[in-house]
Amino acid sequence: MPTTNPGALAGLRVLDLSTLLAAPQIAAILGDFGADVVKWEPPGGDPLRRIGAQRDGRSMLWPYINRNKRSVVLDLDTPEGARALRGLAAGVDVVVANHPEPVLRRWGADRASLHALNPDLVVVSVSCYGTDGPYADRFGNGSLAEGFAGLTHLTGAADGPPTLPSLPLGDSLTALSGVIGVLLACRNREVLGGGGQHVDVSMYEPVLGLLGPTIAGWDPGAAAPARTGSRVAGGVPRNVYRTRDGHWVVVSGTTDRQVARVLGVIGRDSAEDHERFGTSGARLAAADELDALVAAWVVGHDRADVVAALVAARIPVAPVNDLAALLADPHVAARENLRTVATPEAGGVLMPAPAPRLSATPGRIGAPGPAVGEHTAEVLAEFGVEA
Repeated sequence: MPTTNPGALAGLRVLDLSTLLAAPQIAAILGDFGADVVKWEPPGGDPLRRIGAQRDGRSMLWPYINRNKRSVVLDLDTPEGARALRGLAAGVDVVVANHPEPVLRRWGADRASLHALNPDLVVVSVSCYGTDGPYADRFGNGSLAEGFAGLTHLTGAADGPPTLPSLPLGDSLTALSGVIGVLLACRNREVLGGGGQHVDVSMYEPVLGLLGPTIAGWDPGAAAPARTGSRVAGGVPRNVYRTRDGHWVVVSGTTDRQVARVLGVIGRDSAEDHERFGTSGARLAAADELDALVAAWVVGHDRADVVAALVAARIPVAPVNDLAALLADPHVAARENLRTVATPEAGGVLMPAPAPRLSATPGRIGAPGPAVGEHTAEVLAEFGVEA
């Protein structure tokens, strides 16, 4: 599709040998910013086409996870398919894969084989536990990564069970980690002359990185941090509060200056109140009391009034939005964060816009997920490959 903005990654060729959620999102994000992504599919199509929400028997997830890609069908268990794969790998800059190493070796797509074919190749492997260590051969996914890396233990009510998020957080974090790895490896190759390399993306390590502040604040000789619901141990008020009209807001104003303004808004502006809650050490000793005072004030007002009052006082506050509220929000609309993309198989599919926003070379969704093998002949001819 012609465009005046080819994208910041124009000219970067990517072969996506992966499946399901985490690894294919690495290639999709690269495609958002101009990379030419070739998506390999086995005969019959990628399994993701048959998973998740459906409309008229067509996956609504497929067009999003595999946007900005061209589909090539190859049977990699045949000599012809394996030969075509080698031809594609010889002509790309990046390969993304998440199949077990024995399968990749059978296809001739393991790291050693690919680098022998193309020494400048950036090879991205995605797995739950990484390519070395005692758990390297274990199967896993984003949910297991969240549990293993400690996030699940810290999520949920203090007196409730560990809780998984209601979305594939681990998979999306893995994708962002993989994109960072690709960009670093490509800069090393193209600017520093370092050649190709392996980008080992485990699914649990990006989740572990989320816990950085908690880990840094923990003395290993003390009890391990526990669940605190929507509160945090080092700051108050920070919670989700119910409003009079049955909605919810997030308030997170934990500095001394913010708390001073909170006390004024909720009508607790006396010298005694400021002495009790005005400094971090003092209010942490009375954290339950301050949290309850804020909750009592919030529940006495409608959400719009709570947000207006706290915004006016420069206290960090936001409504807790569901997707319908987000779609109707004027700020989301102004920044075009949600876009309905026409797809040939599933109709209009709502998708988040590419982020971050670049001023000169912004990301774009040029095409939704392709039909099975839609571009096989085109791509093989372009790469000079016979199947």
